[in-house]
Amino acid sequence: MELLPADLRASLPALYSQEGNPDPRVHLKFFTPDSDWTWFVTEGEAREGDFLFFGFVCGFDEEWGYFVLSELASVGGGGRLPIERDLHFRPGPFTKVIARYRKERGQ
Repeated sequence: MELLPADLRASLPALYSQEGNPDPRVHLKFFTPDSDWTWFVTEGEAREGDFLFFGFVCGFDEEWGYFVLSELASVGGGGRLPIERDLHFRPGPFTKVIARYRKERGQ
């Protein structure tokens, strides 16, 4: 699976474009099928031969931060499944996306 096809790459808002928005729009969701890590992408742009995202990461903790496409793509092998893009994800405001995510997990 291609994590970031050209059409999605072109449609993402640039970094800092939603800064100050109390409820930024989430455009993409990546996840690990064999663990509890999830990345919700709000912004991104090409940087130094890679693609830098900003979004909300749910893993050991939940926090806003930056992550790069090359790191997401490098996960997998050695018994680990690769990270996937959620093909059924419905973009929307962060508050609605995270509420839906937590409800699906019984939180």
